[in-house]
Amino acid sequence: MNEVVVSVGSNIEPDKNVKLAKYNLSKTDNFVNESRFYITKPIGFTEQPDFLNGAFLIHTEDGFETFRQKLKQVEIDQGRVKQSNKNGPRCIDLDIVVWNRRIVDPDFYQRDFIKKTVLELIPDLKV
Repeated sequence: MNEVVVSVGSNIEPDKNVKLAKYNLSKTDNFVNESRFYITKPIGFTEQPDFLNGAFLIHTEDGFETFRQKLKQVEIDQGRVKQSNKNGPRCIDLDIVVWNRRIVDPDFYQRDFIKKTVLELIPDLKV
């Protein structure tokens, strides 16, 4: 069983889309816990609504790449369309931050809200 922390973000109907992502991931994987969620200002492209950001702790039988593809499929199923502006608005953004207690996303070190939510779920994570 693989232990995964997924960062979650949305600024298009965020409450609805975060709940839907949780539901969709719970259908195929063992949803363990979620962090608190925080309102954050957009980064880069600021002419858009604030984001709702948090994290999910999930146990999965999937390998890393299979699980990553599953997250991308959940994004697509929820209506996410990739834009030329990578910092633009989105209905849902799901990224693997920690895989089996190993930090795999550099945003952990660059964005305080990601670090805060991950450490809320795994307080003894070695950083």
